[in-house]
Amino acid sequence: MNFMTHLDLSFPAQLSLALLPDLLLMGGAMILLLWAAWRPESARHQRSVGAACLGLIVLTTIAIGWFMYRHVTATPGPIAVDRFRWIADLVLLLGTAGTIALSMDYNEREGIFAPESHVLILLATSGMMLLAAARDLMIVFLGIETMSVATYVLAGMNRRSPRSAEAAMKYFLLGAFSTAFLLYGMALVYGATGATNLSVIGDRVMRFGLTTSPLLLTGIALMLVGFGFKVAAAPFHMWAPDVYEGAPTPITGYMAAAVKAAAFAAFLRIWYEAFTPVYASWHNAVWWLAAVTMAVGNIIALRQRDLKRLLAYSSIAHAGYLLVALTVNSPAGSEAFLFYAFVYTIATMGSFAVVVALGDPGERSLNVDDYAGLWTVRPWLAVAMAVFMLALLGFPVFGGAGFFAKWYVIRAALQAPSPHWKLAVILVLTSVISAGYYLYVVMVMFMRPRVASAAIPARSRGLTGFVIAASAVLLIVLGFFPERLVRLTEGSAPYGALTVPATSSAVPLPSLPPARR
Repeated sequence: MNFMTHLDLSFPAQLSLALLPDLLLMGGAMILLLWAAWRPESARHQRSVGAACLGLIVLTTIAIGWFMYRHVTATPGPIAVDRFRWIADLVLLLGTAGTIALSMDYNEREGIFAPESHVLILLATSGMMLLAAARDLMIVFLGIETMSVATYVLAGMNRRSPRSAEAAMKYFLLGAFSTAFLLYGMALVYGATGATNLSVIGDRVMRFGLTTSPLLLTGIALMLVGFGFKVAAAPFHMWAPDVYEGAPTPITGYMAAAVKAAAFAAFLRIWYEAFTPVYASWHNAVWWLAAVTMAVGNIIALRQRDLKRLLAYSSIAHAGYLLVALTVNSPAGSEAFLFYAFVYTIATMGSFAVVVALGDPGERSLNVDDYAGLWTVRPWLAVAMAVFMLALLGFPVFGGAGFFAKWYVIRAALQAPSPHWKLAVILVLTSVISAGYYLYVVMVMFMRPRVASAAIPARSRGLTGFVIAASAVLLIVLGFFPERLVRLTEGSAPYGALTVPATSSAVPLPSLPPARR
């Protein structure tokens, strides 16, 4: 019983057991990759591989559910075994399942018959799950590279599209550039503390009085720049609109939702666990990063008429909202982050599912004005898109899930030991600005007459229709009953992994004053 509920990560077998969901997804993806390459490319084969990938996601979700049900804990080590990791994994798998479901229909329409694309999504997700679990800088780097390399290929998967090739090249070059910042920052942090384990870094910063070490602070600054690129925070966001516009639409949704959530999960864990002792040094930088990102994303989105670019800048704005949760540096901040990431992933995948449903081969119908009068020809599709836009806006009732997501972030900011009321005000004001483009999409669909010569879009069927319906229903239910998700995220702060016996083989982080927790 002890072996099953408490793991000692100093033993390889128990470390492997702690990585069971990750290994299950990776191993299954390797087997599916062989199957995908074994047979010639065809529409039927790519759908079969996609269906198998969805089955593997279900098995991985069951494995995560087993860990949560058994309340498995572990001694400190290179990976975390805590509620924060499991809920982050569920968010990532939710986005992955939606992406593969959309890709199965989208690839058939666009003539992309390579079944390896679905397996690459799984491999990228395995890197994301490593990021959510990582409590060591080396594991963080491995997770980022596993995620990024697969995503670079996915962005250019449509080999007949010059825009897709351009997106992949831009993403690769800027991704490698940001990874260099991140890795160099990790090297400086290691040089200052002599450790790569997050809890040991925090302990040594306190023990040896490194809070003003130039080497450590420079390393933190470089890592902040690297993560700023990964989450598309302003002013490191310029790659995102072009890459999101050129990549295949399901992959754009995947990057906007799952990739962003994974990067933020690692971002938050590192800053909370390792850099809390130097909170005073990085607080102002993250505060301004959050404020600028919220303002830039929402203001520039007002001028966008291409729906994918509009959602790209919307994604940048939401990165700013998530940065507010990071700035808070408290258990309430991490819980608000997970709630927000869950709702944002559902709304984002639903939005891009509508784009897939209404798109033509070659993705020509991407202008917001092309959706004029959608209510008159496809009313349920217009209602679903309105739900997604209102959820991203944070509007009560039909967008209630998004409203509660922002409310919990604001509450965490106001209830912090040092209340961030100015940042909360900026969040509210920029959310008001976002109404200018979210409600514009709704207005076009419901209030503008449809052009007589415009073709009537085909009915949404298959998996795309399922993703749209399921996302809309989930958002409406969560809007009326958010307490279910609140209970799921309660007690999910990454600090839980640090409360271990003093006899552990790793060095625990000492207790900190309440103002720094």
